[in-house]
Amino acid sequence: MKIYFDKDNGPIDKIINQLMETAEGIRRPKYVREMIIASLKAGQEADESADLKLMNTTLKEMRFTSKVFYPYRNVRKVTVFGSARTQPGDPVYEMAKPFGEKLAEAGYMVITGGGEGIMHAANEGAGSEHSFGVNIRLPFEQKPNCVIEGNPRVITYKYFFNRKVAFLKEADAVALFPGGCGTLDEAMETLTLMQAGKRNPMPLVLVDSPECSYWSQVIKLFEDELLSRNYISTADFALFERVCSVDDAVERIRHFYRR
Repeated sequence: MKIYFDKDNGPIDKIINQLMETAEGIRRPKYVREMIIASLKAGQEADESADLKLMNTTLKEMRFTSKVFYPYRNVRKVTVFGSARTQPGDPVYEMAKPFGEKLAEAGYMVITGGGEGIMHAANEGAGSEHSFGVNIRLPFEQKPNCVIEGNPRVITYKYFFNRKVAFLKEADAVALFPGGCGTLDEAMETLTLMQAGKRNPMPLVLVDSPECSYWSQVIKLFEDELLSRNYISTADFALFERVCSVDDAVERIRHFYRR
């Protein structure tokens, strides 16, 4: 039997409606109906169990993401990216901790990847009560850092793409500290969504310590290679701002929401 999203499916729609009535508390039946129909259509069409497993896990992860973040919808949040390998004593690490602290004092919550390094520092500064941990299962063991371990606001994902959605969908600002491939990937993802208009404008601050040239070198690459070849425009440089102090980073975010 062929099933439709936008047409009446006779007995199938009747069963779906009965199911929602039995479950009770369905707030948006139109969308729940379409999710059920999408599942039925996938069951008819997918030959590979791997495809169904991916769809199943994605839906469950995104459902749990909404459940965890929903009670904090009215609290502004800052996603903090940076290397998991940065050690205490490193100037950038020592900036991330007071950055989290000052954000919490200003009424913000902090979202990190839940790991070590910059993530640990930002969570420690903000405190467990003002932190979210958006963790990822990896081939090597990665546990939530000790600040947020056991926190009900820790989510562990199987898929990076679901994790990225949570990082940016729930953020009111993004702070990028120096890091490796993952940090650069997250930086480019954020910039791409903002450049393409797939994400509402928000503060995007690139945080260096005064003696660090990490982000200035990235910006130089943009200028020398991307802008010179017309791969980007000068207007794209307005999407982000490099800062060299914690106070400047927090002020840029607060200024954006001052009005």
